[in-house]
Amino acid sequence: MKIPVVHEEDVPAADLPGRKLQWVITAENVGAKHCSSCLIHVPPGATVKPAHSHPNGEEVIHIVHGTGRVWIEGEISPVRTGSTILFPQGDIHMLQNTGDDEMKVICFFAPPSDLGTYKFFEDIEFPD
Repeated sequence: MKIPVVHEEDVPAADLPGRKLQWVITAENVGAKHCSSCLIHVPPGATVKPAHSHPNGEEVIHIVHGTGRVWIEGEISPVRTGSTILFPQGDIHMLQNTGDDEMKVICFFAPPSDLGTYKFFEDIEFPD
């Protein structure tokens, strides 16, 4: 059996609004059946856009490096290196880097997700 190890340097990055995104764990690359995972890099001052939800599952993110804030269903909370956040199924959410350094975040999804399973909300913004 081949051990399903993926290194971030071996995964292409997609340039998306407010972040670079790399799908590190998927059915395609390691045969994952019940989850998926991506790594995002958020530049200083950037907001991951648009606001979105996951109608079919949950997302857990872990802040590997950086500081910022999350918006979940109208409530805002600060986050920093070491914070782990649950985005409950169907809850609209956003992430913003408020620090001076790039924010690095690992995102876990169950069941597996990709951009095609997101529901987007273009009109929602972080308040000033």
